[in-house]
Amino acid sequence: MTDRGAIARWRAGDPLEPLIATLARGGLLAIPTESSYALAVDPRDAAGVEAVFRLKGRDRGKPLPVVAADRGQILALGVAPGEPALAWAAARWPAALAVVLAVAEPLPASGGERSIAVRIPDHAALCELLARLGRPLTATSANPSGSQPYLDPDELAAWLAGAGADAAVVDGGLLPGGSPSTLVAWGAAGVEVLRRGRVELGQGEIEAAAVATEPGR
Repeated sequence: MTDRGAIARWRAGDPLEPLIATLARGGLLAIPTESSYALAVDPRDAAGVEAVFRLKGRDRGKPLPVVAADRGQILALGVAPGEPALAWAAARWPAALAVVLAVAEPLPASGGERSIAVRIPDHAALCELLARLGRPLTATSANPSGSQPYLDPDELAAWLAGAGADAAVVDGGLLPGGSPSTLVAWGAAGVEVLRRGRVELGQGEIEAAAVATEPGR
């Protein structure tokens, strides 16, 4: 792990302990995703979540999405094992497809809601990191709210340093950009695509999802 200024860089093969220490003290990780870099903390850690909101200038009532390595990490958030939407999503993961799932209790990252958007990302290195860390992480875009997300780790590190952030960059190189993850939720009106993104869901698949997740099926 190298230190450029105040922002450390971590690359695959480096010891994991510095990343664990950063998270433990409420610091941030900047992680590569399918399209751009994202800000990562444990979604159950109030201090870390507050650091993300403060750095981004994000409305604290707006939940932070989460990425997980596997089903076990999702269940650790308080998602019920029998949640139909989880089964529907699990058949499509890994993918840039986030699904809003009910949780037993609100999490710091859920903005007071008893639900949170989760996905298993289509990014092998990120999934491996999540597995090694043994925990899910938030994955909100790394940028001030309203600005374009960072694709270049050098520019990202400069922004974090200028903001005085306690952070480490997980260096995944220059990222491709493009559409964010697709976001899907279930509600009284059925299945709704809240954000169209990298995974395209046709109307037929949306209707099938509604049927597949009907109570009692």
